[in-house]
Amino acid sequence: MMNLLYIPFVLQGSAMFVDEFYFHRKRGLLRWERIGHPLDTITVFMCYLFLLFASITQSNVIIYGCLAIFSCLFVTKDEFIHAKECSPSEHWLHAFLFMLHPIILGLAGWMWINQLPNSLLIGQTLITGMFLIYQIIYWSIRHE
Repeated sequence: MMNLLYIPFVLQGSAMFVDEFYFHRKRGLLRWERIGHPLDTITVFMCYLFLLFASITQSNVIIYGCLAIFSCLFVTKDEFIHAKECSPSEHWLHAFLFMLHPIILGLAGWMWINQLPNSLLIGQTLITGMFLIYQIIYWSIRHE
């Protein structure tokens, strides 16, 4: 059963890999996206960090829900730019990622509330943190 919980995370990670290392590198990113994409990652990273360090209380469940909803809305901010810059296949991939985003954050929250082993959450936090560092270095510093 636990292995099934990994599927959405693997799908999201795989889709992010294709988006970042194929589509973004193929077309390049405008300045707004070079700034905005690491900010998107920060919203996810903050959700995971919260789950790792917060105790399970009714208030913290509400706080996490607010963080997750904010992240789900925040990641859509670039779609006005994407409408002009992206190919149809990249749009499809973004739609797929937008569907997975609330699923992975909801699943992470559910795992936290049910006190399931947090090795997946620790791994996701580390991967997300490393991806954030990569984004800052590659898209911000390298392209200034």
